[in-house]
Amino acid sequence: MAQRKPGRRREGFQKAVELTEEQKLKRNEAAKASIEAWKPRTDLGRRVKSGEITSIDQILDSGQRIMEQEIVDALLGELSNDLLLIGQSKGKFGGGQRRAFKQTQKKTAEGNKPSFGTMVVIGNRNGYVGLGYGKSRETVLSREKALRNAKLNIIKIRRGCGSWQCGCRTPHTIPFKIRGKCGSVTIELMPAPKGSGLRVAEECRKVLALAGVSDVWSTTFGQTRTTINLASACFAALKALGGKKIRQENIESMGIIEGAKV
Repeated sequence: MAQRKPGRRREGFQKAVELTEEQKLKRNEAAKASIEAWKPRTDLGRRVKSGEITSIDQILDSGQRIMEQEIVDALLGELSNDLLLIGQSKGKFGGGQRRAFKQTQKKTAEGNKPSFGTMVVIGNRNGYVGLGYGKSRETVLSREKALRNAKLNIIKIRRGCGSWQCGCRTPHTIPFKIRGKCGSVTIELMPAPKGSGLRVAEECRKVLALAGVSDVWSTTFGQTRTTINLASACFAALKALGGKKIRQENIESMGIIEGAKV
């Protein structure tokens, strides 16, 4: 059997990274061009375009609803995004591999009409995260819909050092235990000391990482194999962090911040 040359795989990996960097530069240039050519259709969008609103916190704190994705692009810049593996390829006895597109079919007189669902999570890894679901008859369109919905659902979260085992006063975990629920799935997130990592399911790990949380413990209940409900429950738990009242002495003792770390 012919042996593979050492280093060939490493060279291919380096080329893939270079192409990814080029794609990022092109994406940034395209995003800037789209913002300049953007024609706002809502009053909130016009205020952002004119420079009256310069921070996403002004919108989130006032409770206004974001109806245009360009608002998030203009105020937060380039955001990282990731696809959640909510689908499964065909395999014997349910052994197919997980994939990003969930395929469903509609039976009609003309034949089967397939559609694809996608779930995307976005974030800046510094206190802002969004989750969106999109569905279309084409995979590219469903991904674009999911990305747009994730930007419209952007939230800011609270972070701090709520673990009694740590006490470092840095925003590496969540400040207190919180629960989120979607369907039959319930997830409970608990503060963890620095260095523990994200002890959650793989798809929830993507959500927490893009939100800027690096250490957390978790417990789940219900049908957790339903990835859509599991990710939505995790997002609901992060959103519920901002609805709790905290004393000023606790904010100082745990180093709690809301949104981006300055």
